[in-house]
Amino acid sequence: MAEKIVLLNGSPSAYTRLNGIRDYIRAGLRGHGYEPELINIRELPAGDLMHARQSPPITGALRKVEEGDTIIILTPVYKASYSGLLKTFLDLLPQNGLSGKQVLPLAVGGTFGHLLALDYALKPVLASLGTTCIEKGVFILDQQVKKKDGFYELDRQAAGRLNAALKTAFPQISIPLYS
Repeated sequence: MAEKIVLLNGSPSAYTRLNGIRDYIRAGLRGHGYEPELINIRELPAGDLMHARQSPPITGALRKVEEGDTIIILTPVYKASYSGLLKTFLDLLPQNGLSGKQVLPLAVGGTFGHLLALDYALKPVLASLGTTCIEKGVFILDQQVKKKDGFYELDRQAAGRLNAALKTAFPQISIPLYS
């Protein structure tokens, strides 16, 4: 059975530099025969998220996470932490909802002052959800993701760090280097 990969996008905005990272990852994984499942948390019913209602869209998203082998978490960093939208979704997972899963956290933020947000804010929550394999993760500065012709493009340094993280998470594949 093929490995199931879930991309969990915690951005409250549809127009975000995280889309550049998401698209880069999807293209690399698709090039190796993987079809990652995408969950845009912002598209889930807000009232159901806030009130922890088990509506079909919420239970469907939670089921995708449950069935995933590798969960790639994408989040913007605001005020030295991951997004509240992501936190709201993670709160709906059962206590050991990430048990036995490999998790790769990825974040975008405005300054290097947010660099440790993954380590000090997100990783403890992931560990409390039973994650046994939390990859190092990657923090990318906003300025390293540029909008070009309606798409987002990663600069060489950010792509190189992302490639290294993906290679650690998926040693069986080779993500193409940025060109």
